[in-house]
Amino acid sequence: MNGNNNAQDRNTPTSNGLKFLFVSLESLSGDLAWTLKKEGHEVKCYIKARSDADVYSGFIEKVERWEDFIEWADVIIFDDVEFGSVAERLRKKGKLVIGGSEYTDRIEIDREFGQAELKRHGVNVLPSWHFSNYDEAIAFIKNNPDRYVFKPSGNTPSGGKGLLFIGQEEDGKDLVELLEQNKNVWQKKAPLFLLQKFVSGVEVAVGAYFNGKDFIYPINVNFEHKRVFPGDIGPFAGEMGTLVFWSSPNNLFNATLGKMLPALQSSGYIGYIDINCIVNGRGIYPLEFTSRLGYPILFIQLEGITMPAGEWLYKLAHGENFELKTKKGFQIGVRISVPTFFAKSKDHETVEMYRDLPILFKKASNLDGIHIEDVKLDNDVWRIAGESGVLMTVTGSGATVAETQKQVYSRVQNIMVTNMFYRTDIGEKWGEDSDKLHTWGYLS
Repeated sequence: MNGNNNAQDRNTPTSNGLKFLFVSLESLSGDLAWTLKKEGHEVKCYIKARSDADVYSGFIEKVERWEDFIEWADVIIFDDVEFGSVAERLRKKGKLVIGGSEYTDRIEIDREFGQAELKRHGVNVLPSWHFSNYDEAIAFIKNNPDRYVFKPSGNTPSGGKGLLFIGQEEDGKDLVELLEQNKNVWQKKAPLFLLQKFVSGVEVAVGAYFNGKDFIYPINVNFEHKRVFPGDIGPFAGEMGTLVFWSSPNNLFNATLGKMLPALQSSGYIGYIDINCIVNGRGIYPLEFTSRLGYPILFIQLEGITMPAGEWLYKLAHGENFELKTKKGFQIGVRISVPTFFAKSKDHETVEMYRDLPILFKKASNLDGIHIEDVKLDNDVWRIAGESGVLMTVTGSGATVAETQKQVYSRVQNIMVTNMFYRTDIGEKWGEDSDKLHTWGYLS
């Protein structure tokens, strides 16, 4: 690695007692901010979304204008895409910034550009076709019968991202019918989209933190569970839970993310970056980038990282070369939600029905593995906040997947919330998937 090992300037703060400023479009990184606060750092948080006005109240300090605290902060953390240009400007002024660049924003938001960049750097990609007209997409499938995946492109609202559809028919007729029935509505929700050739295999992602010059090792290998209900039933939810482990660079990393090193160096990006892939015996097929802190994987990583968060975040922002100290074995995260998850702002009555309901713990003295999402603290009582219906992520770790599952689900049993739901099968596919990945040589 080619990181900076120079001694810190005399006027540069140490990783003790730092001031962290979080800048968010919506409530995402509050648990990391809360973790830093518990370590003794000063933390301020700005959230743009008015619907999240009460989220994190009582846990961390929130501010109305983040720009007023630029000079106050030792480290500024932009926890989402769309902040790339401002992050670059602040870095040029000498501020320590964790977050995007214009380039890394674009490779996540613009799927077509992301796939083109992978191909330009020698990474194999699946054939895909980009559209802004639904009738043209329907005609394309009819003229080129095959099995496709429909994916919204651009930084669409969460409703647009949830429209991802994996065709089941080998001639594409099910997708044609879906597009014909929904094209008028979807044109507004997902005006830009792609059709990607379907390929079967194991879905696996590989990611690493990047200090502006090089990757920070170990890397993170993770298996997302994106559908709402156990058995991969129901709508796509972004992520309902994930199995992760830390590793030295392997063949999966070297064939994908490792090849993006020159582009990341040129961009000046500092933060976490991840490529989600489908792999089989014929090859590795990257699907999409996550060029920001991810959720809930960030909380699961916190379960596995043994260094104080303030220490490794400061070193990362400062461009230092260091080894991330992590647990051996596995970590699992399970997301806890309530029915507001399905209603959101479209159903004000349901949102208000659950808002402020208490979140109770059978053993209140033991909150190990509990990572806050859309909750608030009111007179020492945890309550539901915001509109997302996603309350927290519960994490656990162990030497084996079975041991990890036992710990995380025992922690879930400590939680009492009206009508809460979660997936009970996170990590269940590991035995089958790991056999395939080892046979194909991707984890070597």
